[in-house]
Amino acid sequence: MKITFPHMGNVYIAGKGMLEDLGREVVLPPPCSKKTLEIGTKYSPESICLPLKINIGNYIESIERGADTILLTGSCGPCRYGFYSVIEKNILKELGYNVDFIVFDPPEGKPSNLINSFKKAAGTDNVIKIFKGFYKGKKIIEKADNLTKLSNIKRAHAIYPEKVDNIMNDFYKDIEDVHGSSEIISFINYTNKRINSVKEKKQSEYMKVGIVGEIYTIIEPFVNLEIEKKLGHFGIEVEKSLTPSKWLSHHLGLGNIGISEERKKWKAAKPYLRTLVGGHGRETVGSAILYAKEDYDGVIQILPFNCMPEIVAESILPTVQKDYNIPILTLVVDEMTGEAGYLTRLEAFVDLLKKRREEKKNGELLLRG
Repeated sequence: MKITFPHMGNVYIAGKGMLEDLGREVVLPPPCSKKTLEIGTKYSPESICLPLKINIGNYIESIERGADTILLTGSCGPCRYGFYSVIEKNILKELGYNVDFIVFDPPEGKPSNLINSFKKAAGTDNVIKIFKGFYKGKKIIEKADNLTKLSNIKRAHAIYPEKVDNIMNDFYKDIEDVHGSSEIISFINYTNKRINSVKEKKQSEYMKVGIVGEIYTIIEPFVNLEIEKKLGHFGIEVEKSLTPSKWLSHHLGLGNIGISEERKKWKAAKPYLRTLVGGHGRETVGSAILYAKEDYDGVIQILPFNCMPEIVAESILPTVQKDYNIPILTLVVDEMTGEAGYLTRLEAFVDLLKKRREEKKNGELLLRG
């Protein structure tokens, strides 16, 4: 069995380490690229969400590298992600690819199905061994997400932001050749030290922007046109409302006892959106409100074209913007998104934030005078 899975932020790093510890052979797809998108767009339904198109591109590139088994998490809806595994199986079957899918669907009263999927992927019935592997994978994803968070802050503070870019580029290039959880964690720690050594500008205040929206477009750099890097070069700290480690914490940890970060977002969103609309639509609204309360300078919503839950959230955000006096920019991405227009909108938004920050500072000076 040669296992692969789609690129989704840092998830592949944890998946790789966990499965290698269990003795499985992992075939990573190449990093997402224009070629990946072109392949996925060619063979996917035209009106389907962008993440599925990227997934298909990832799978085909992995199959060409020898993969014969695909791992994928499932969902119970109402977001279309719940249908991904079925649609993707059919697409690959019609293309003549004979691959096996192992889907980690929500138990829905039948935990044995989920447990059997884990056993099949792990290649063992030893539950303790599987649990240990999962624990190490969880540790990797937390460390990898913290590394990304550190780079987003350091990039804004650095005298030469491109030094942070170079370190992170080295990390993502070399991580494919690092095997097993212990080696991966050591490499993450080494990269942390490299980033912390980058010299910073001598200033005490930095603008902060919160990124909200559909989870895949938030965490996959190719899809959001590396928005974290672009904002960092503008001297702006970036905080993502959703990360793989936050998702895990909610679904497999704190969420089960009612104290996860997601629960706080639901509570914040309640005056505007009281119920689940699928995906992370409710979390988008709640996150924007929490960022406003935490005095962030602005919020950016990113969503794939035609994403139903985020369209609902998008219709509510102008009211949140007005009520909390915080600028909110919505960016929609699909295979037709051009980087030039995207960057122009981003630059205009940053100029607006800088102007507001200056007006606020001047107003405070007048009050003191």
